Amino acid sequence: MPTMPMMPFAAALPAGIPSPSSAVWYLGPIPVRAYALCILTGVFVAVWWSDRRYRARGGRPELVLDVAIVAVPAGIVGARLYHVISSPDDYFGPNGDLARIPQTWQGGLGIWGGIAGGVLAGVLLLRHRGLRVAPLADAVAPTLLVAQAIGRLGNWFNQELYGSPTTLPWGLRIDDAHLPAGSTYPPGTLFHPTFLYEALWNLAGAVLLVWIGRRMLARSGVTGGRLLWVYLMVYTAGRVWIEMLRIDEAETVLGLRLNVWTSIVIFLVGAIGLALSSRRPLSDAIDKPERGARKDRSAAEEDDPAEDDLPEDASPVEPAAAASAAQEQADA
Repeated sequence: MPTMPMMPFAAALPAGIPSPSSAVWYLGPIPVRAYALCILTGVFVAVWWSDRRYRARGGRPELVLDVAIVAVPAGIVGARLYHVISSPDDYFGPNGDLARIPQTWQGGLGIWGGIAGGVLAGVLLLRHRGLRVAPLADAVAPTLLVAQAIGRLGNWFNQELYGSPTTLPWGLRIDDAHLPAGSTYPPGTLFHPTFLYEALWNLAGAVLLVWIGRRMLARSGVTGGRLLWVYLMVYTAGRVWIEMLRIDEAETVLGLRLNVWTSIVIFLVGAIGLALSSRRPLSDAIDKPERGARKDRSAAEEDDPAEDDLPEDASPVEPAAAASAAQEQADA
């Protein structure tokens, strides 16, 4: 019986990762944009998971949603402002168009502006309600990375923010209409799928943060806001090398893209914040103590810090084990 020659496995694989043929669909006259769907899906997942993690720490069930209601719009505004400021030629240059500033569905959200706007709004709300920031910050930290990973899929649909040409088998195929203006890349050129690199990096970072949080709880019973600093370091460590692969136009300082410098600065902020937080007493208490209560607590800690807030028959290890078990259940 004649046999068919076997095609080499590599030749049988598709030439690179295809880009979606469309980034918008229509429900009648209503456009449904993939970029917006990715952002909203990421927000939904982050809010849902943050709520589980925060309640496992003893937080109020409704608080995460309340914070999201103010933090998400503030984050979107901040993200857009950062993008506009960091890409001024697109809006204020000779060929710029001010009318494009509010058109967020076309892409163009700077993550640093989004984090700054969202964090500021969330902190103001927590302080207004007399609640500590650290427990919620630690609950949210890994969920932000998951939300960012999902949001990066929007860049894939828009065929934007890809990297330099590559011959790797997972290179990204880009339609001619989405290539840089004036480019002369030969047909079939593949590009680094930076959206995929960042998505995978962020998912791995989320797993790392969950693991670090569990170890902190198992050792001391508290995380005390340190996961947020670790989040900043993990994300920026990946953003630096991924950003340097990109070929889209960007503002540069001393030969490096502005976002590279921003990532370096934020990494240092995270490292300094982590170092400082590790040197002071930590607490995962949800409510802020009143001023008088703070003084009483300080006096009690000076008398016997090891037995503070513990029943007579309890050991300091028990709350740590309980917190760790509750957090593992929330992360499951």
